[in-house]
Amino acid sequence: MFLLLAITTALYSCGRDPVAPVTNNPRVSVNNVTLFEGNDSVKFPFKVTLSKATDKEVTVSFTTTNKSALSGKDYSAKSGTVTFPANTLEQTIEITVLGDTIKQADKDFELVLSNATNAVLGTERGLGTIRNDDTAIFIPAGGYTTPLNYAGYEQLWSDEFSGTQIDNSLWGYDIGGGGWGNNELEYYTDSPKNSYVSSGNLVIEARKESFLGREYTSARIISKGKKDFTFGRVDIRAKLPKGQGIWPALWMLGKKIDQTNWPNCGEIDIMELLGHEPSKIYGTVHYGPIGSSTSTTKTSNYKLSGGDFSESYHVFSLNWSQDNMEVLVDDISMLKTDRTQIGAIYPFNEPFFMLFNIAVGGNWPGGPDISTVFPQQMLVDYIRVFKKL
Repeated sequence: MFLLLAITTALYSCGRDPVAPVTNNPRVSVNNVTLFEGNDSVKFPFKVTLSKATDKEVTVSFTTTNKSALSGKDYSAKSGTVTFPANTLEQTIEITVLGDTIKQADKDFELVLSNATNAVLGTERGLGTIRNDDTAIFIPAGGYTTPLNYAGYEQLWSDEFSGTQIDNSLWGYDIGGGGWGNNELEYYTDSPKNSYVSSGNLVIEARKESFLGREYTSARIISKGKKDFTFGRVDIRAKLPKGQGIWPALWMLGKKIDQTNWPNCGEIDIMELLGHEPSKIYGTVHYGPIGSSTSTTKTSNYKLSGGDFSESYHVFSLNWSQDNMEVLVDDISMLKTDRTQIGAIYPFNEPFFMLFNIAVGGNWPGGPDISTVFPQQMLVDYIRVFKKL
């Protein structure tokens, strides 16, 4: 007895653990499923399999759990027990995914196995990935709007975005990365994933996806070479994105930019928003001497008393005349300036063209963080440009 105890003690002192019991039970596992959502309800078939046949009946419990997909909204929650009769290797659990027509990000949920009898758990979590294949966007009801015409003005041009695609007689694209000096993180594309027309709106969409060395894509559409104008009133009805590092803008550049460069050409920012402050917008003008790489600015801001600019439409406007400019939101004056404030270097009596974009990151807002949700969309219901009679 003393010798047996000594041997046992010696084994433990050498770091040897007792050998785990060996089981002949099969492993039970569940696979991952990735399917398109569709417009109607579809079934996601999760395969639950045994690693080998057994002459015993096997049971295993299962339940669904939320990730980015939510039960009751994106899929129907389900739980229960699946039974394998003797010598059966595979069973199927079907989870109903709720379809719609709204364009949104892909979403995930899990099917989780537990409490196996006559089996041991192998891969116990199956990921269900709901691929979005829709093109319609959610259009909120209400919001601020402006008239089709004003007394003493005529409509010079407009885009109501009522067609099926972006009108290339009005709009072109800036394409590339780097943010033109702002150290932005996106790559601007002309892809229909980043800019398209849906439900009577222009949609500019910033996405988290790798492209040509960048981790994000977006779009910047411009009317350069197609539509420019001098003086009048501009109304842009839009619903804005939000989130840390998201930087939407509705703005204008002087037509002479190719001759004198920025900032001497002039820049009019009718609306800029920093996504971490979604209830606050900025109106700014930039100008400066030929050869300068930095601008002089006049700027102001406006903050909503409740809610934020992602919740409904607002109208961002410019009243522009000889030697005077006024930027408005929902017909409330946000910024006024004139030639006497700006001085001799005054580029704002020349033709300008329009730009709409969503930047990601950059010197001003900083980069996205884990709180930032992608994709982010800016919806533009219309742009209307009026000239005084």
